[in-house]
Amino acid sequence: MPYKENLDASIFKAYDIRGIYPSQINEQIANLIAQTYLKFLSDKLSKPIKDLKLVVCRDVRKSSGPILDEAIKVFLDYGVTIDNLGMVSINDYYFAVGRYGYDGGFLATASHNPPQYGGVKMAYKNLDYPDSIDFISGKELYKILQDLDFPLNDEKVAGKISDKNIEVDHLEQIFSFVDTKKIKPLKVVVDTGNGMNGLLLPKIFDKLPCELIHIFPEPDEDFPNRPPNPLTEGAPDKVAAKIKETEADLGFICDVDGDRINFLDEQGNFYKGDMTMLPMVKSMLDRNPGAGIVYNLICSHSVKDMIKEWGGVAIRSEVGYMNLARHMREQNGVMSGEVSAHFAFKKNYYADNAFIALVLILEAISQDGRPASEIMKGYNLYHKSEEMNFTVDNIDLELDKIRDNYRKDILDEIDGITVETKDWWFNVRPSNTEPLLRITIEAKTAELLQEKITEVIGLIDIKE
Repeated sequence: MPYKENLDASIFKAYDIRGIYPSQINEQIANLIAQTYLKFLSDKLSKPIKDLKLVVCRDVRKSSGPILDEAIKVFLDYGVTIDNLGMVSINDYYFAVGRYGYDGGFLATASHNPPQYGGVKMAYKNLDYPDSIDFISGKELYKILQDLDFPLNDEKVAGKISDKNIEVDHLEQIFSFVDTKKIKPLKVVVDTGNGMNGLLLPKIFDKLPCELIHIFPEPDEDFPNRPPNPLTEGAPDKVAAKIKETEADLGFICDVDGDRINFLDEQGNFYKGDMTMLPMVKSMLDRNPGAGIVYNLICSHSVKDMIKEWGGVAIRSEVGYMNLARHMREQNGVMSGEVSAHFAFKKNYYADNAFIALVLILEAISQDGRPASEIMKGYNLYHKSEEMNFTVDNIDLELDKIRDNYRKDILDEIDGITVETKDWWFNVRPSNTEPLLRITIEAKTAELLQEKITEVIGLIDIKE
C-alpha cells in the first residue's frame, strides 16, 4: 500500500497519534493504524484478531467521524466484535475499557490540539494487572507498522457492532469516590470549552447540591470560544471573569477531549495541575490513610511536602501519564497527578478521570469551609517558574554543560537532569519530539528564583 511509504513519522507521538487532517492523517492512514493496532492486540493478548472485543468512540472534531468510520470498517472486516459509545469524553472511554473488560479501545481524537487536527488514542487490557488498562504509544505503533505487510493476511470474517450507553455506570463510578452529603451548595463555574466534558457534566451536577454555571457547554468542532488547551495563554480568562461576575465559590476549566482539568479559586486565580492536585489529595488521604500519591518530578515541592504532612507516601515519577500509571501499579499508589493536569486513580483502572478530580475538589473545599483562595494560599510553599522551553542546536552538549556545572548537586537523571539544593531545585529535560530543552525552577524566595533562572539560562546556548 503506497501510504505506508508516505507516512509522516512526526504524527506518531510519545503517547498517541496526532496530525493535521487530511494532509498528515486521513482515512487511508487510519486504515493502516487500525490494522496495525489489531496486530498489536493479537500478539500482546495471544488472541486471534477475529476473537477480539473492542470499544470505539470519537470526539466532536470534523476529522474524528471519518477516522473512526474507517477504523470500524477495518475491525469489522477482520471479525472483531465492537461496542460503539458514539461521541463521548476520553473519561468515558477509559472507564469503558476498564469496567467492561474489553481487549482494547480506539478513540478518534486529537486531544487538546487546534480544530484542524485529527488523531487516535488506543488502550488495551493489561494482563499483568487485571484491574488496570494500559496504552500503546504512537511511537511504538509506528515501529510495528514498519514491519507489517498490508493488508494483513489474518482470516477475514464478518464482525459485529452494537451501540453502548455507559452513562449510568460511569456516574456511579464517579460518585463512588466521594460522599455527596459532605459537598456543600457551592456556586461553581465550569468551562468545558465546547469540548466533550460538556455532555456528562450537567448530569453530574444534577446529583449535587451545587449550582452549576456552565460556559461553552455545547460540543463544537471549531472550538470557537477559547483555545482547546487550557494552558494556552489567555485560555482561562473567560472562566475567571465569569467566576468574579457571578461571585462563584470556585471554577474549573477542561481541555476539549476532557481528561485534563484545572481549578480556579473564587478570585479567578488559575492553578496548574500540581496545585490543582492538592485539594483532591487531601480528600483521597482522608479516605485512604497512609496511601501512596504519585506526582511527577516537575511538580512543586509543595506537593510532596503536603502529601507527607497529611500522612501519605509521596512517590516521585518521570513526566508522562504512562510513567505515573506504572509507578501507581508498582508502588501501590491510589492516585497520581501532573503539572499538565492529568489526574489518574487506582480504582479507575489507573486511568485519568477529570470528573472524579472535580468531585473530589468540591468535597475538599466544602469540608475545609474557608474560601478557596485562602486554602490554596496555604499550599503555596515555594516560588516556581513556568516551564521554559528553549531551542538548541545540540541537546546532549547543553545537558553536559548542566551536568558539569551542577555535578555535586544532581539528584538523579531519571527524566532529564534534576538538581536539588537546600534552597532551590531545577529540572532540565529534552523534549520527546523537538530539539527543545524544557526547564523548571523552584526556590524558597522570589528573589532567589529570579537569580537562579538567570544563572541556569545563562549556561545554555539558545538558538536564535
